[in-house]
This record gives sequence, structure tokens and C-alpha cells, in this order.
Amino acid sequence: MADFLYSIDLSIFYFINHSLQNLLFDGVMPFVTDLNKKPGILALVAIGWVVLFIKGGPKGRTVALLLIPTIAFSDQLNSSFIKSLFERLRPCHTLPDVHLLVPCGSGYSFPSSHAVNNFAGAFVVSYFYRPLSWAMYGFAAVVSFSRVYVGVHYPSDIVVGALVGVGCGALVVVAFEQGRQWWKKYRSGESKQGGRE
Repeated sequence: MADFLYSIDLSIFYFINHSLQNLLFDGVMPFVTDLNKKPGILALVAIGWVVLFIKGGPKGRTVALLLIPTIAFSDQLNSSFIKSLFERLRPCHTLPDVHLLVPCGSGYSFPSSHAVNNFAGAFVVSYFYRPLSWAMYGFAAVVSFSRVYVGVHYPSDIVVGALVGVGCGALVVVAFEQGRQWWKKYRSGESKQGGRE
């Protein structure tokens, strides 16, 4: 069974990495896959976060603040625990004919941290801003797809990474909602006690 699943994984990898190869993607995908390493993009993200926090009202501030523990949680869980648990080598380290467009990297492959972090962030933003769901998940999917196209991840790394990311985002949102409900009950109890005095 494991060999069968790996053969499917490998076939999809070669389809994306070889069969879909074209000059446009060869130029665009390395840029997309390394957005997190570009100072200009990081500056725009920081500005967007500040604008959301200042101008977004209570909902915007909530989303901006929740994104911090969400990404920290998803990234550390995946990079420090899950990847070390499986220790799967990247395809660019194990396959002889990978169409490699970026440095292979020394980290493990499964799951993809790009997929985990982007889908975790997409879940949180989409939970509070439903109309942005398509844009957020679409962006996460494109970044994740780029990881296979440039040769540094298997498709299964992406699929599992997306599931882990959504799970991390959901856990943060559930914890937040539980905390908010507890706070409302606490404040309500304080108000009732104050009214009796």
C-alpha cells in the first residue's frame, strides 16, 4: 500500500515538475516560492498588518493579533516536531532528474512548512472575513504548488501540510472563541454581582 501511494505521489510530482514545465512558470514560480525571503514583500506584509491592526476595527485587530500565535504555532509544530518525526528527504535530494529551480535546502520535506503556514493563516483570515476565503486559500494553494514545481517538495508534502495548517488555524480560532465566551460569562457574572451590591 505504501509503495502504491508513493508511486502516485511520484507520478504527480513528475507531472508538475516535468510535464507542466514552461518558460512562464520557470520565471514566476521561483519568485512565488521565495516571497518570504524578499525584503520588499516582507515590508508590504508588515505594512498591511499595521493597517489591519489600526484601521480594521475590533475585527481587524483580532485577526492581526491572532495571526502571530497562529503562524508561530504552525511553524514550530511542523518544523520542530512533525518534520523531525518523519525525516523525509526532499525530492531534490533523492531523485536524479528533478527540474530544480531554487536551492534544494537542508531541511526535511514532509510536510511542507510553506503549505502549513499559508493555510493556517488563510484559515484564520477566512474565518473572520468570509469574502476573502477564495483569495486567501487561492494564494496558499499557488505558493504550495510552486514548491512542487521548483522541485523541493512532493505533492503529499503539500496535501498534508495544508491539512496540518488548517488544523492549526482551527485550533487557534477555537481557543480564541472559547476564551471569548469565558470572558463574556466572567464579565456578565461581575456585572450581576456589582448590581446586587
